[in-house]
Amino acid sequence: MIKKTAIAAALAATALVPLSQAQAADYAIDTEGQHAFIQFKISHLGFSYILGSFEEFSGSFHYDPENLEASAANLEVDVTSLTSNHAERDKHIKSDDFLATGEYPTATFTSTGFAPSGDNEGVLSGELTLHGETNEIEMPVTLLGEGEDPWGNYRAGFEGSTTLVLADYGIDMSKFPESMHELELYVTFEGIRQ
Repeated sequence: MIKKTAIAAALAATALVPLSQAQAADYAIDTEGQHAFIQFKISHLGFSYILGSFEEFSGSFHYDPENLEASAANLEVDVTSLTSNHAERDKHIKSDDFLATGEYPTATFTSTGFAPSGDNEGVLSGELTLHGETNEIEMPVTLLGEGEDPWGNYRAGFEGSTTLVLADYGIDMSKFPESMHELELYVTFEGIRQ
């Protein structure tokens, strides 16, 4: 009788643990709720920094806490949505002098692998296409958290950053100080499980 009671109690306790927390799942990045950002930081002639963001993008990711190596992400960015809170500067950045958004209005990222590096951390690798050029990049990422929200959705959130050498994407910065030849890209996104 004790054995049956113990087994029943164990089964009941197991039923209380949300299975969703251990399941592999696909997530849509929540851009509508403004819970995702793609931002950049670049030196301004070595005197200060220009901070900006891309306001329009979409994407998804796959996350399996039991098989982290299977994690994946895809993003599509509307490069014309760039803003640095300065209209004339934004127009110049989008011009043929830099991003040439008339010819290359979209940037994409498609992951090719993920290597866990510690608790809730890892390195996401993939192909970034910007300004018509595609390069393999690596981005260290961190799981910020996961769980159910107050409206019954299941969410997971991550952040990561990497440094891009602009010449690798055919963007000529030779007229500017060396400090402006690289750009720091910061990404944070919260996804809703589908």
